[in-house]
This record gives sequence, C-alpha cells and structure tokens, in this order.
Amino acid sequence: MMRTAALGAVLACAAIGVQAMTIREMRTLEANEKDGKAYASYYLVGVLEGLREASDAEKRAGRKPLFCVEGRRLEPSMARSIYQGELTRNADSYEADMPVQFVMSNALQTSYRCTH
Repeated sequence: MMRTAALGAVLACAAIGVQAMTIREMRTLEANEKDGKAYASYYLVGVLEGLREASDAEKRAGRKPLFCVEGRRLEPSMARSIYQGELTRNADSYEADMPVQFVMSNALQTSYRCTH
C-alpha cells in the first residue's frame, strides 16, 4: 500500500511538472515546521520507494536496473539513514540546491550495486 502511494505521488508530480525537493528545502522543512522532521522522513520514504519501483520496472523490462537489492535488506525505515549516510560520506559532492532524489539515487546505487 505504501509503495503504491509513493509511486502514485512520484507519477503525479512528474505529470504536473512539480520540482523535486532540494537538500536546502529539506533542511528548511525539518528546521522550521512543527512536524517537519516527520514530513521529511515521509518524503524520504516516498523517494526510496519510487526509486525502488523505477529500478524494478527497468529490470522487468529487460533493462539494467538502477540498483539491485538482491535479497539484501532494504526497508522504508532505512530511508533517512541511507540519505544521511550519503550526504556525510560525500559532503563535497552535493550543493544545497541539488534534489533529494539525486542523493538517494546515488546512495542506493553505491550501497546496492548489481552483481549479476
């Protein structure tokens, strides 16, 4: 159900041309909104699930997926730590106006490399 909702949100945003949230916007949301940290966490879960579905769709279509879980653990609750870990490891690689999706995609491609 969560995956369907996340995919629906990603597709809806793509259809109407909504810009992805930037690193700066994520930080501002977390700092300035009452429930900002929770909203940001939900957003990160949606990004994770959307990227996972996109990768799975590539695999189903016979193309090379973006990343491969291959039986390893990848759960929605891991979204924030995956995102933060990537920002920490590669702090010099990211600017504040880069999209959160870019960071998460890089993190997943690094952590879940395809071995086959």
